Amino acid sequence: MSWLGESAVLIALIFCVFGAVTAWRAGQTLDARLELVARRTAGITWLFSSLGMAVLWVALLQNDTSVRYVANHSVSTSPLWVKIVSLWGALEGSILLWAWILAGFVALLAWVAKPDILRPYALAVMFFVLAFFLGVNASVGSPFIEVPIPPPDGRGPNALLQNHWMMAVHPMLMYIGVVGLSVPFAYAMAALLTGQVGETWLQQTRRWTVTAWIFLSAAIISGGWWSYEVLGWGGYWAWDPVENASIIPWFFATAFLHSLQIQERRRMLVGWNLGLIVAAFTSTLLGTFLTRSGIVQSVHAFAAGAIGPVFFGFLVVTIVLVLGIAYQKLHLIRDEHQLDSPASREGAFLMGNLLFSSFAATVLIGTLFPVFVEAFTGAKSSVGAPFFNAVGVPLGLAILALQAIGPALSWRRATGDSLRQSLTVPAILAVIMAVVGFVLGAREWSVVLTVLFAFFNIFVMVRLTDKAILARQKAVGQSWLAAIGDLVNAFPRRYGAYIAHFGVLVVSLGIAFSGAYKSEQELSFKIGQSHMVQGHEITYLRLVGEEKPERIVQAAEILLDGESFFPAQNQYKTQQMNVATPAVQYNFLGDFYVIFLESDAKGTQVSLKFINSPLVSWIWFGGLIIIIGAGLTLIPAVQIQSSRNKTEFVAAD
Repeated sequence: MSWLGESAVLIALIFCVFGAVTAWRAGQTLDARLELVARRTAGITWLFSSLGMAVLWVALLQNDTSVRYVANHSVSTSPLWVKIVSLWGALEGSILLWAWILAGFVALLAWVAKPDILRPYALAVMFFVLAFFLGVNASVGSPFIEVPIPPPDGRGPNALLQNHWMMAVHPMLMYIGVVGLSVPFAYAMAALLTGQVGETWLQQTRRWTVTAWIFLSAAIISGGWWSYEVLGWGGYWAWDPVENASIIPWFFATAFLHSLQIQERRRMLVGWNLGLIVAAFTSTLLGTFLTRSGIVQSVHAFAAGAIGPVFFGFLVVTIVLVLGIAYQKLHLIRDEHQLDSPASREGAFLMGNLLFSSFAATVLIGTLFPVFVEAFTGAKSSVGAPFFNAVGVPLGLAILALQAIGPALSWRRATGDSLRQSLTVPAILAVIMAVVGFVLGAREWSVVLTVLFAFFNIFVMVRLTDKAILARQKAVGQSWLAAIGDLVNAFPRRYGAYIAHFGVLVVSLGIAFSGAYKSEQELSFKIGQSHMVQGHEITYLRLVGEEKPERIVQAAEILLDGESFFPAQNQYKTQQMNVATPAVQYNFLGDFYVIFLESDAKGTQVSLKFINSPLVSWIWFGGLIIIIGAGLTLIPAVQIQSSRNKTEFVAAD
């Protein structure tokens, strides 16, 4: 197994390097035959990468402890799904998964990309990045190292990876999201190398970027749910360094997806768009370095090893190369038009770039500050949630306000009259809703402002949509429902964005209320004893025990408002680690969360912790709305009737 896996990775690496050289040469000579060879090489590279993945999976499923990765990170008693996810549960396997997904993106790009001057250079850049990851797997990060004397069984995976099925989903979403950003990065580099920095590369990569952004968004939301379900603290985001590493590229990619519209329509913000997508991609490399270097402490991070310095070196080389290419092509990175007025759609997008970039920079500085302090002084330090919240809450509220105002602004210059017509009524209604929230008990300023800006957004979108529907009805005499259908078909990007923005509002309200008004309480119960806890009747019935092949489960059976729940503690045998499984009563207006803390030897008395989190489920719900809306923007537009006697085609892009 070790020999076969190492050979597969090495052959994939050789083909990858060959593909990079061939694609680069094809771009320089415009030789279609060389480009065809490079494209076919992409498929061969992916096939051998797939063989490497298959070998490691077979070794895990067969519990082949002669492979060191299996001996260190798997155990025969694990359920089937745990053995499968163990492939990305540790350092070397996660790099192999990254390389496999990236090889898939290279092969897919080679197959579907538009044949033009950009394609060979984009392939060369993708091959270059892939060669690094395959090179790591072929050297310092090989998961196929052979164990001279195989142990009878492995040590088992991290206990946190075994306690919830989301670990079969969340990492895959994250990898597809961050690896997917390599495609727009490759095209940005191709645009610089060829001098084609206009709209072509944006048009060819918009759907790639949206798709990567969807997966990255889904990964962040699902990661929050995993944290909420597994870690037993009733939270979903702790500004953990590895959490931060995932959201930094999300900020840059979000800004890019908004900003590219300005270059498409007005040929402005050329430098911004190149910079944003480069920042998004390089921040994925930074996040990978932080996760795999051991320099930050996190429940998500892998152990320290030789891979960390290698990743740091690749990050530095990538940044130096990008800056060098950008410097040489600086004379080409210019806008054809200038900003006519800050009070315009262009001005709103520019402000959005500044806000998202500032948020990303704040998170980056807060994450790296303890690292630099320790490096220069040797002292341990930390930057916690108070810092990130103090800076992030105002920035988040500013983004919500801008999200409402931006769509109401006209291109080039918005007049006072048009702004009053578009924003006055929504603003008044939003203030009324904020006052209602205050009267009903919302006293935190951040919550009141979140309610204000959320409803401001909603009323602006409703007003703009209603205006478009009325115009449509007047033009072709349709019903209200038919007009909506035609508008969505004709402008999927616009209305998909509206839906995604609505999802952001739902998430924002969930974060605001659950963060500000979460309440906690700990109580001890004897068998048969009942307590009223935060409006819920709790009765402790008994202690339930179960021994499974891989873990010992102890659960407190309780009646929560007359319904049986089983908050539990799981002790994993090979890891000697306890992981909580809280019991959660999900509710649209708030979850009631129960954690089993401890019991006496006979189970006659237990300690339970209770957490009430208002609107926390809105976060998962809103995340789903975001994904649906963003997915709608990928759908091409269709032909519609623009008047009673005329039919026209509206382009999607």
